Amino acid sequence: MTSAPDPLAVRSTYRHGDLRRVLLEAGMDLARAGGPDAVVLREATRRAGVAPNAAYRHFASRDALLQAVRAAALSAVAGAMEAELATVSTDLAPADFARASVRAVGTGYLRFARAETGLFRTAFARSEVMIQATPEAPTAGASGLNPFELLGAALDLLVSSGVMPTERRPGAEFLAWSAVHGLAMLVIDGPLAVIAPQMEQVGQRLLDMVEKGL
Repeated sequence: MTSAPDPLAVRSTYRHGDLRRVLLEAGMDLARAGGPDAVVLREATRRAGVAPNAAYRHFASRDALLQAVRAAALSAVAGAMEAELATVSTDLAPADFARASVRAVGTGYLRFARAETGLFRTAFARSEVMIQATPEAPTAGASGLNPFELLGAALDLLVSSGVMPTERRPGAEFLAWSAVHGLAMLVIDGPLAVIAPQMEQVGQRLLDMVEKGL
């Protein structure tokens, strides 16, 4: 009896038609399961079913693949934030809409951190190279804004609606981001892992604090 063919076995001829996309998807799966350290070019090619040297036309090194995966992960974070923003009623008064928008971007960020921990770690992993968005590796969501820009746009609404004084706006995104990202990392990789089941409630209290502090 012959055994079934291994779907991950290397093929002599690549038939998918878009090797870069397939390698990136394999890299995303690796990051989702094991964070940035799990993104290995050889394993991505194995999963794509091609010889390792076939990848070099698209990703010259493991770092090149990792940077593309990080960009895609950032885009996914932006998508989660946009999904929360889409739930904010446009019938709200400007001040209430602004507050709800800031809360939505924070909520989307925290929910992504909990639901997609590996991708979250990868998106914000320490790197000597600043991620640069390119047509092939966008970092934005459907709105065209990346996570940092979505936060900035929400904070701008606080100013335009009169909730935040103009003089307090400069640098506010760094304060808000630091607070929310700090909670996420303490829960997924730190001593606050024990409160993971209550992360939603704690996160909402944190967002209350951020809004009042701004």
